[in-house]
Amino acid sequence: MSATTVMQFIELTGKTLLDIVNEGEIDMRQLHDAGVNGDSILRINKFGEIELRQSHEWVMVGGLIGNFDERLRKITQLDWLSS
Repeated sequence: MSATTVMQFIELTGKTLLDIVNEGEIDMRQLHDAGVNGDSILRINKFGEIELRQSHEWVMVGGLIGNFDERLRKITQLDWLSS
């Protein structure tokens, strides 16, 4: 029996993402070009990878660098949850 890695995420809106990121931490143009706006539904995993909710799938649109974990949990008031 092989071990399965369970990915954990925190979901948030595009507006909340803007409250979390620090200047220079992410390429905002890349997010905009991918279709992210204030009403977008996003999720971030523990590695900082950002995925955008499309109609039938999650699409990788960027990533956070730096110490985002504590800020993410504090601002969203959420903890990591398995998908």
